[in-house]
Amino acid sequence: MATTRRDFLKQSAAAGALVSAPLIWTQDAAFGKNLNSKPTVAAIGVGGSRGRYNQGGSIARKAAKLGKMIAVCDVDDRHTAEFNEAMGGSLKTYRDYRKLFDNEKPDVVTIGTPDHWHVPIAIAALRSGCDVYCEKPLTLTIQEGIDLRNVLEQTGRVFQVGTQQRSENELRFLKAIALVQSGRLGKNVNAYVAIGGAPGEGPFKSSAAPDDLDWDMWVGPAPQAGYSEERRRMFRWWFEYSGGKMTDWGAHHVDIAQWALGYDHGGPVKVSAKGKFPPIVPDNFNWQAFLNGDAKLPDGYNTATQFNIDLTFDNGSVLSVNDVYRREDENIRLDNGILFEGEKGRIVVNRGKLEGKPIEELTTAEQEDLTAQAIKLYKGKQPGHHMRNFFECLEDRQQPISDVVTHHRTMTSCHLCNIALMLGRDLKWDPAKEQFVGDDQASALTSRRSRNTYL
Repeated sequence: MATTRRDFLKQSAAAGALVSAPLIWTQDAAFGKNLNSKPTVAAIGVGGSRGRYNQGGSIARKAAKLGKMIAVCDVDDRHTAEFNEAMGGSLKTYRDYRKLFDNEKPDVVTIGTPDHWHVPIAIAALRSGCDVYCEKPLTLTIQEGIDLRNVLEQTGRVFQVGTQQRSENELRFLKAIALVQSGRLGKNVNAYVAIGGAPGEGPFKSSAAPDDLDWDMWVGPAPQAGYSEERRRMFRWWFEYSGGKMTDWGAHHVDIAQWALGYDHGGPVKVSAKGKFPPIVPDNFNWQAFLNGDAKLPDGYNTATQFNIDLTFDNGSVLSVNDVYRREDENIRLDNGILFEGEKGRIVVNRGKLEGKPIEELTTAEQEDLTAQAIKLYKGKQPGHHMRNFFECLEDRQQPISDVVTHHRTMTSCHLCNIALMLGRDLKWDPAKEQFVGDDQASALTSRRSRNTYL
């Protein structure tokens, strides 16, 4: 039997919010002075060592330094055992997140699963009265973001999304945002984002899943599929579980660009896209049937490998999303990062640099003022550590720097990019209504049918 994710999330909201009393504890306790007064934490999806399948183990270990880890859940027994051993071997262990919520009452949950599981587990955590730290990208579809936002509003919990560029990297991204919003680049600023291409290999051979892995639950709400090491290890390049580079690096760089342009609570009104898919994807493919489980592709990567996409906003600003951004006549090539450009100048920012004449020409006093403006963007707290920001917000019950409302708007733009690539034509979007304008085919791709076996 199948249901839509939208139906599932609406049922979750209708079932009623289980809102526990706010936690009362001091900041000193949060940072390690009294173990018994720390918030209790359960980790769902720990992914083994950093870089193996996913980085859930990394975020959970960061949370364990600030809270009291009590339980771990993963569909791979090897990951569970590895994480439990790292925590001293005393954690309660689970394969099924539903049983964890039946038996444990953690204050905090970290979610480091593959992307297609983020929202179903987050909904369950919110309904159980937990505050949530969830890896990016937050959502698999636009509708998931709308519904999660509604459930979060009803439950009143604290929720941080793992887009660390809002907190870390020596304030480079916050300074870039502050510089753009100061008007130093001019009044009419565009953003050009480069996020790298994606692989296009396949098809791959299926094999039996390892005995210590519950493969059917790993697939979960996605269409049934045979096991292959590539499908599991490189899930980001399969639309069934993620959105390719758009929801990988795009979740970081589109996020910063949209914030800088002043649309962190809005979105584009038009999307124009061109790109290429791997060889296994035929021309004019029926993506709606595929994502609903009614059509098949050979067992290989299927997200876009190359792309040039323009998101146009109602003030005329353009956010251009590319695998590689080039201007041959000006000898410009950007492989990863954001180029902001206005009539007064341009800057480039990525995790390793923030450069350009508008930065280099700042006086010492102006540089100090820019730093102050960057910190001001951080909602009154000290930037520098994304997980610490989350734990500080557990105390004052404010939403963290990477909140669901604004990150949903980021992910909506990323999903719009993918939908435009799938359909191969321009699309009109109403950011206020969060709907496509007069386009039933595009609207059908804002949500998808899900297996409800594990919801």
